[in-house]
Amino acid sequence: MGNTDHFLTSHLIEALYEPIGEITITDLVRLTGGANRETWSFDAVDANGNTTELILQLDRDGLDRLVGTCAREARLLKKAAEWNVPVATVVTSSEIPNPLGRSFTVTHRIRGETIARKILRDNEWGNARSVFLSDCASALAAIHAIPKEELEGAELIETTDSLLSLTGIYDALCDPHPTFDLAIRWLEANRPEPLESCLIHGDFRLGNLLIGEDGLRAVLDWEIAHFGDPAEDLGWMCVRAWRFGGKGKVAGMGTYEDLLDGYEETSGTRIPLETLLWWEIFGTLRWGVICLQMGGDFRAGRTSSIEIATIGRRVAENEYDLLSALKERIHEHA
Repeated sequence: MGNTDHFLTSHLIEALYEPIGEITITDLVRLTGGANRETWSFDAVDANGNTTELILQLDRDGLDRLVGTCAREARLLKKAAEWNVPVATVVTSSEIPNPLGRSFTVTHRIRGETIARKILRDNEWGNARSVFLSDCASALAAIHAIPKEELEGAELIETTDSLLSLTGIYDALCDPHPTFDLAIRWLEANRPEPLESCLIHGDFRLGNLLIGEDGLRAVLDWEIAHFGDPAEDLGWMCVRAWRFGGKGKVAGMGTYEDLLDGYEETSGTRIPLETLLWWEIFGTLRWGVICLQMGGDFRAGRTSSIEIATIGRRVAENEYDLLSALKERIHEHA
């Protein structure tokens, strides 16, 4: 066992004493994936030999904007579970300061798959693919239905103008890209009517959804949840980057109409297709700006993560996706 593993083990035993009791830690393994978090899988074994399968998530060290996101997410998970959103059960969580030096959350481990290319192509996920859009529509409707008054104390930002907020982040990076400028002008000129503000997940897509053979089992990674337009969540699912090579317009699997029909059936709200397409282009721009920001973090020395550096190189992919999507929209109105 390395120094890091030993350090984590000793503090996990302490953190889990109250919710579980006296335990030993086995099979502590760091998992891949997740640019903004450290994720570890482990088993907690009690004095009677009973094993509880658990997941630890820690704020990534060194990035101030991520401080406290794990602890905030734990509060959201507990509320989401009350509203029948499929989520992992929280065992314990902690703000900082604590012995680990970062906020963290421990949840029960749910068996399933998150790797998008496996979900899209492997035969064992065929049934899950057949119900994927309906499962996602139901989960999103449940998230969007959580009353704001029940989320007091969750430290959620209210985004009244998502485009203005994103443009502010982009301008502050001082790294201009003409394609992004073009997309901003198109988005400003073609704004849809906003929907009533509600809780939105903010990163609802393949990769952040745990899939079992029976369908969607858990919605993961709530770190950028906020109050905003519910159509933002649906448009984000349609961004080309989150299709992972699949042919469907939504998560590589389905059609825009399937998603809109399923959401209307479960939420009672019909989102116009034009609104969804606007949010898809917004989402593509947003992902491009995130990539730009991560690349800047690495170049400025705010992080040494090779994963974040690699994401920073994907700006060009988003420029291509934006130009392709804008071409489609412009031709439709020609």
